[in-house]
Amino acid sequence: MQTTELDTLDRALIQALMIDGRAPFSRLAEVLEVSDQTVVRRYRRLHARGMVRVIGLPLGSRVGLTESWLRVQCAPDAARAVASALARRPDIAWVKLGSGGTDIHCMTKARNRADRDALLLDKLPRTRRVTGVSAHNILRRFSGGPERWLGLDVLRPDQVAALEPPAPADAGTERHVLDDTELAILAVLAQDGRAGYPELARATGLSESTARRRLERLRETGVMYLDVEVVPQPLGYEAETTLMLTVAPARLARVGAALTSHPEVPFAAAVTGSANLLAVVVCRDSDALYTYLTERIGAVPGIRQVEVIPTLLNVKRAGLLVEERRGVVPPPAPGGPRTPGPAHPAGRP
Repeated sequence: MQTTELDTLDRALIQALMIDGRAPFSRLAEVLEVSDQTVVRRYRRLHARGMVRVIGLPLGSRVGLTESWLRVQCAPDAARAVASALARRPDIAWVKLGSGGTDIHCMTKARNRADRDALLLDKLPRTRRVTGVSAHNILRRFSGGPERWLGLDVLRPDQVAALEPPAPADAGTERHVLDDTELAILAVLAQDGRAGYPELARATGLSESTARRRLERLRETGVMYLDVEVVPQPLGYEAETTLMLTVAPARLARVGAALTSHPEVPFAAAVTGSANLLAVVVCRDSDALYTYLTERIGAVPGIRQVEVIPTLLNVKRAGLLVEERRGVVPPPAPGGPRTPGPAHPAGRP
């Protein structure tokens, strides 16, 4: 895919969706200073080509998901099959192949620790050609999830301000138990975060107005967020890498905070293990990655060691966090809220 396919308007639209993934097309058009039809056409083209997808996800720390970063070592002839099988699981996201095609990295988002341990202690060890498994619990996110990526900087400050949704009014830290209606809403949004209220109403058996209120409540309380899956290459980012950093414990919070200001880092988190900070990095090319490592990472006090793991293949990006439920109507062709308002194959581990 050529990076020249995306022009300034495409980039502006993607950045606008990162600010508010459910902003109506009319609002996006107004802020971007183009016609409604132009925005609809651009979005549908980007979506159809797999360059961008808006999805709605529950915040793991609020709904009790157990999040871990896994490294799975495989024999060279089995890595793709194992990675594809992991990607099919609804409790696993961000499946990547690295280190010569024998090292799989992925994130588990299990409903509880027992489900995660069943995968780690039973299913993966018994999977043929898996030679090693290590798990790093996610202790604290510094960037990623609800915090949008800083790699795009196309919009003017006034455009950003015009799209910025209100901050969650009463977001808390206590655990929220999702009810059946909320699970049904999230099942639809996991497929299409811009699904309209008619689709949400059909999935839940509620009226459109009630479905809208329930969705707004999930957002207002910070229980769910809208993520925008973007393929970095069409945006000009050819070098994608995972960094496993060993940081002095007293410096961990400061280093994590420093990485949040780096536009090269869409995700960073403190994790368990000797390498206690995980970062996903995207750069223009290998030269830009070298400059980032030597001048940006090298200048951050407290980093003792860096393991650089180039990504060879992305098998899955953000994945479904709730299983498909009976009665959920598959969303129609990509569009957006049509009512007013913010509207993989292999053996199985």
